[in-house]
Amino acid sequence: MHANRSNCPRQTMQLGMALGLLAVFAAAGICSAASDADTTVQQRRHRVIVLTDIEADPDDTQSMIRLLLYSNEIELEGLVATTSTWKRSSVAPGSIHALLQVYAAVQPNLVKHDPGYPRAEVLQALVKSGRPEYGMSGVGEGKDSEGSDWIVKALERKDKRPLWISIWGGANTLAQALYTIRATRSPEDVDRLVAGLRVYSISDQDDSGPWIRREFPELFYIVSPGGDYGSATWTGVNTVVDGIDNTTISNAWLAEHIQQGHGPLGAAYPDVAWGMEGDTPSYLGLIPNGLNYPDHPDWGGWGGRYELYRPDVPIANPATFIGGVPIPQESRPIWTNAVDRYFPLTRATYGRATHLSDTAIEDYKATLWRWRDDFQNDFAARMDWTVESYEDANHPPVVVLDQPADVTVRSGAGFGLGAHGSYDPDGDSLSFVWFHYPEAGTYPERVKVDGAENARGAFVTAPDVQEPKTLHFIVRVTDKGSPPLSRYGRVVVTVLPP
Repeated sequence: MHANRSNCPRQTMQLGMALGLLAVFAAAGICSAASDADTTVQQRRHRVIVLTDIEADPDDTQSMIRLLLYSNEIELEGLVATTSTWKRSSVAPGSIHALLQVYAAVQPNLVKHDPGYPRAEVLQALVKSGRPEYGMSGVGEGKDSEGSDWIVKALERKDKRPLWISIWGGANTLAQALYTIRATRSPEDVDRLVAGLRVYSISDQDDSGPWIRREFPELFYIVSPGGDYGSATWTGVNTVVDGIDNTTISNAWLAEHIQQGHGPLGAAYPDVAWGMEGDTPSYLGLIPNGLNYPDHPDWGGWGGRYELYRPDVPIANPATFIGGVPIPQESRPIWTNAVDRYFPLTRATYGRATHLSDTAIEDYKATLWRWRDDFQNDFAARMDWTVESYEDANHPPVVVLDQPADVTVRSGAGFGLGAHGSYDPDGDSLSFVWFHYPEAGTYPERVKVDGAENARGAFVTAPDVQEPKTLHFIVRVTDKGSPPLSRYGRVVVTVLPP
């Protein structure tokens, strides 16, 4: 069986190559230092409470089904039914309970692929309700709900990990939790609890989000503010765009790979009504895949890339209104839209199998488009896990870097990067692509790999700099299973002046 294969020979080979590369680094005067903190972030499971206006749109159900397939990777601590501008006077916890009953039917098969999948009854206990009121009308003295109480309780739990609030609808349940904390705790405790929060909101779907950001200026908050979905990064999950293959978001692809022939959970995945899985980006960046570093939204990942600044919201534009009401201008910096120049991968019939295109797509939604096929294929594989044996399904490769995740070089120096020890648990052949991600670092110009970028190892010449700059190099490792699955390695290279 794949799960019982010994990795000892592979580990020995990996160690040898890594030592060899470190020797090359030393000879070239290159320093390296592993970032223990970031490595820990990659390995740990992130705590998440979801606020969902489920039944306002079928996409909440779609996103919930995908989320359940990652409940082995993400530590779910709450599933709270809320209102939004699209569902103002009722909440639907029963719809979450119903999905968990379907999950219960496939969980025994999922644990064949990973024993970390929780039992359905454990998740059922996490379902809570916010108030059946819209926005700030549901916030204030005496407005506590089991949902807001649950957030406070989770925040006060002794756990050094931050608590992520994934907002798919309105934010007033979180607003009430913060209101209660401020009214009942000391200023020092308020600061401590707020520091433990991380928020990713799918735009603003009630008026409480802007209130939260104004009243708690230190709160870590990711959002494309207002109600103008067309200007939101998260819409890259389902937007059709010229220049890339959009197959994996098509209705035909969803029918074949998710809905039909994939057991009861796939059958429960509804057809697209307005947009496919608009809420999913709020947790995609929490999946440990070698690329995602959630505390660094500016580094980019499956949930998109965001930068910290105070956006200029066109408050006179009705497209930005929430429920027909203008939103206030942002009062402080938030994590919000950032533009990437994305060079799509090109596959060749002959010769070099893959290379990066010379034509870029430049857009804030490109921060999602560049990974979309990868996370769609990953979803399809996990849906296979609900019905297939371990031997008959595909599992992601394991990326093993030859060097630490942080290295330092001098301007003009040549240096090597490698992922020779990478392997696939199913024994599949692997493909590699190395590329520089300029927007994630502080050196804005594109640095190309010398020679072929699709080998297990890459060689790069450091650019000339007058002050220290950082370069982020990503290796994307993809197996040739069905569907093909990708994982990543990220090396942050600090370039010093001569």
